[in-house]
Amino acid sequence: MSGWPHLRSARTVRVGSAPGTVITCGVTDTVIADVPVSVVFFFPHALDEDSLAEGLAAALAAVPAFAGRLRTTGDLLEIVCDDSGIPLEVYDLDETLPKAIGRVTLPGADFVDHVQARDARQGGLPLLTVRLTHLSDGTSALGCSFHHSVGDLASFMFLVRAWSAATEGTEPPAITLLTDPDAHLDAVLPPTDSGRPGFRLPTPEQAERLAAEFQGAVRANRTVQVYFTDAEIARLRDEVSAAAGRRLSVNDVLCGHVTNVVRGLAGDTDAARSIAMPVNVRRFLGLDEGVIGNLVGEMFVTCPPDAPAEVIAGLVRDAVTDFPRAQLNLRANRAFLESIGRSRLGECVPVGFDPDQRTFTITNWSRFGIYEITFGGKQPVFFSPTSNLQLPWVAWVVEGFDNRGLLFTIAVPARLATVLRGPVGREALHRYRDPAEELPALAGEIRKLA
Repeated sequence: MSGWPHLRSARTVRVGSAPGTVITCGVTDTVIADVPVSVVFFFPHALDEDSLAEGLAAALAAVPAFAGRLRTTGDLLEIVCDDSGIPLEVYDLDETLPKAIGRVTLPGADFVDHVQARDARQGGLPLLTVRLTHLSDGTSALGCSFHHSVGDLASFMFLVRAWSAATEGTEPPAITLLTDPDAHLDAVLPPTDSGRPGFRLPTPEQAERLAAEFQGAVRANRTVQVYFTDAEIARLRDEVSAAAGRRLSVNDVLCGHVTNVVRGLAGDTDAARSIAMPVNVRRFLGLDEGVIGNLVGEMFVTCPPDAPAEVIAGLVRDAVTDFPRAQLNLRANRAFLESIGRSRLGECVPVGFDPDQRTFTITNWSRFGIYEITFGGKQPVFFSPTSNLQLPWVAWVVEGFDNRGLLFTIAVPARLATVLRGPVGREALHRYRDPAEELPALAGEIRKLA
């Protein structure tokens, strides 16, 4: 093995029978459907492709939407559960685990076959792809990319949990598939919500700038990964909570701290800036965890100029506490759609994607059981989002190496990325870390980890 990945095998994974179920995509499913969600699990051993394929086929029987295809009928987007299947490709790569982890966020990393999200709307293209890469040191990278119209990360992780259970012979999770998500939500949503829609219709000038942002994203932006240890997070939480005069959550203080540091190093402290945070609404609405779909709302908080970490963290905490009344916006989304007409839905963009205003979108993927997944008797040693499109001011939070600490992944303009990775950036980001603290072995081997 040498150089770039060498294809070992390729197959299409199917259940073997098609339920024929048709799922009518809801408003949220349709608005966020043009960008794929791509992730990579790194394992400390060589995964067996035959076992993976058999387990995935069994899991798809419980979550058939991932093996289906999209179609557009009039103004509606639908998923046809026709068992068209999942492409599973296996590659060999002359690269070690630390080196692979070090470049996983690069657009050309080649650990994932990104689904063609926009083109898939017209049908014929897969809604999930799987790539297994065997590394030269006997380890593996399992890259998955899924179409956002099928569901959120919680939905994907229920598929992966069912996949793991099938390969390991353990009890699968309980899963509920909705055929009309919006109709199902009607029965559980409160009659009124925040009244603030989570997406907007840009002006022609704004749309032109957003298109330019997409076209220039790979050239203009870089992805930075910041690792916070458990001890560092505990100290951060204690000190920021003390400054705020109340007990704050880990998510509150981490968002407050990183936002404050990034704004300061970017020289962006003179204007009020906002943070958009997708929220899993299942528990707020009393839904089962295993309901498949995009059961997400969005918190939106505006921070005053030059806000310290404790102020930002406090605003996030207030938004969480008052989420059902002041932040839930699923009915507001529908009202907005009715005001513009469903035919214009494709022109809308999430409120959180606003590079002009440098709106920070932070998605927390922790506590989804990512490091509990088992294939071949072992759990992942590392997990990361990855993308072929580095849009600025977008971030994810997930557990770190071997399920220890937290990894904050953020895409920012290239010049700012250089600062964050340099001595000044690291000192600011890790002001709560004991310099003598020993980091996980893999963290010390990854050159560009901040």
